[in-house]
Amino acid sequence: MKRYPLISALSIFFIFGIWSIVTYGGYVDPLFLPSPSDVVRAAAEEIEEGIFFTDIGVSFYRILMGFLISTLFALPIGIMMGTSRAWQSVWEPVVGLVRYMPAVAFIPLSILWFGTTDTQKFFILFLGVFFQEVIMIADNCKSVNRSLVEVGMTIGLKKFEIIKDIVFRAAFPGIMDTFRTTWGWAWTYLVVAELVAASEGLGFRIMQAQRYLATDRIILGILVIGLLGLLTDMLFKWLYHRLFPWKESAKAKE
Repeated sequence: MKRYPLISALSIFFIFGIWSIVTYGGYVDPLFLPSPSDVVRAAAEEIEEGIFFTDIGVSFYRILMGFLISTLFALPIGIMMGTSRAWQSVWEPVVGLVRYMPAVAFIPLSILWFGTTDTQKFFILFLGVFFQEVIMIADNCKSVNRSLVEVGMTIGLKKFEIIKDIVFRAAFPGIMDTFRTTWGWAWTYLVVAELVAASEGLGFRIMQAQRYLATDRIILGILVIGLLGLLTDMLFKWLYHRLFPWKESAKAKE
C-alpha cells in the first residue's frame, strides 16, 4: 500500500520531465508550450499583481456555492426517486430531458437573465451538476440490498424510517463517490462560465491570457485548476476512508 503514493508521485514527475525535455530542448516554440520556469515566472507576476490568490478564492467560492446548492436539492430528490416509484415517475422525465441538454448552451440565456453576476455562475453549475447528481444518487439508493429493506419492514419500521435509517445509510458510501465525481464535473462547468461571462476568476484569467497569446498564464491557470481538483479529490478520498473504514478493509482483502 505504501508504494502507491510513490508510484503516483513518479507518474507526475514523469509528465513534468517530458514537459521539461520538450521545452528546454527547444523542440517546441515557447509561444505554443512555455517551459516550467516560464509558468513559475507567470505565477510570480500574478502574485505580485495581487490577482493570483484573488482568482483562486473567487473561483473556489463559486464552485463551492454552486455545488452545495445543487447537492442541497439533488440529495433529497435523488433519494426519493430511488425509493419511490411515484417520485420517480414525476422527476425522471424532467431530469432525463434536461440532463442531455448541454449546460454551455444556456450561457447566453443565463447572461440575459442574471447578467454576469455570481448567480449566473451558480445557475450554470446547477444545470451541469444537479441533474446528473440526481440520477446517480437515485441509482445509489436502488443498489441497496433489498433484504435490508425487508428486515426493516419486518421489525415494523415506517417508510421514512426505512429510508433514513436503512437506505440512506447503506447508500451513503456510493453517494460520497457521486459527490466526488460531480465535484470534478463542476470545475469544468465553472471554468466554461468564467470564460464567457466574468471579470475575475481562473477561467476569466485564462481567456484574458488567450487574447494576448500569454500561453504561460494559460498553462498556469490550467495547472492551478488541476491542482485544486487534485487536492479536493484527495480530501474526498480521506473523508471516505474516515467515514467508511470497513469499505477500505473490504477493498484491501479483494
